[in-house]
Amino acid sequence: MIFFQSIQSVLSIIIMIALGYILKGQGWFDESFGKSISSLITRVALPASIFVSVLKNLTKESLFQLSGSLIYPVGAVIISYILAYALVKILKIRPGRRGIFMNAIVNANTIFIGLPLNIALFGEKSLPYFLVYYVTNTVSTWAFGVFLISNDDPTKVKGESKAKLNWKKLLPPPLLGFIVAIIFLLVGIPVPSFINATLGYVGSIVTPLSLLYIGIVLYDAGLKSIRFDRDTVVALLGRFILAPAVLIALIALGSNAFGANLAPLLKQTLIVQSATPMLAVLPILANEAHGDVKYATNLVTTSTVLFVIVVPILMELVQFI
Repeated sequence: MIFFQSIQSVLSIIIMIALGYILKGQGWFDESFGKSISSLITRVALPASIFVSVLKNLTKESLFQLSGSLIYPVGAVIISYILAYALVKILKIRPGRRGIFMNAIVNANTIFIGLPLNIALFGEKSLPYFLVYYVTNTVSTWAFGVFLISNDDPTKVKGESKAKLNWKKLLPPPLLGFIVAIIFLLVGIPVPSFINATLGYVGSIVTPLSLLYIGIVLYDAGLKSIRFDRDTVVALLGRFILAPAVLIALIALGSNAFGANLAPLLKQTLIVQSATPMLAVLPILANEAHGDVKYATNLVTTSTVLFVIVVPILMELVQFI
């Protein structure tokens, strides 16, 4: 039953993605439209959606309970980095791909795929649980993942200064929306009904626009350019099998060894998020570091296409965890 429900949820997502793909192919959107949608979602709509959802679905008590569950995604990210680094050494992945490869395994596309997928599968009540993974993924990406790509620049002269920490990236608008909402929640600041309604309307455009954006990105990347070389296949296995397996193992360990039983919806959310496709910004980061942009684009494209097969299978498995 859950398998067919997840398939139906994924199909609705695929239809929306296909709509963006088709409309882009028909010339409805110019070259700047995708970038404009991305900015609208990440800088306006998503912070508004998160702010409203936190105040609607969280209490002070549940907030403190959720903070303890951060140990699972954080632990999974650390272990996944170690395993990804080991694979880089074992497979002797060439410079220009190493940082991309490790990011592909560890860090997920939580905004444009993870969020709409989570809402489609579990509803808005799962958003506070989604934020647990989102915070971990954001810090992992911009505090460490970007360093791996920047310092893997094949054109960099040996001994040249390494990339500096970009604090603005560590505090993106969605995370700031979450922080502001937490302050309102803890202090008990009332939000006028018209403000709350306005933010709710703005936030409701996140899911449809995100899915249209994915379709536009897929069209621009070109499905005909998909390749399955060794480095791509291993990265895909790492993203869809290794990363969720590590998280599942940690959750099982916490439950059996320490009696830390997480809420079923929290477990499902964390596991599904751990298997979402690769970061949409991988090609951009690769380009900035003179890395293998074609490889990064291929990873994003293939993982986005294949996730429709992975999610129903994963949803069937998580009910037994």
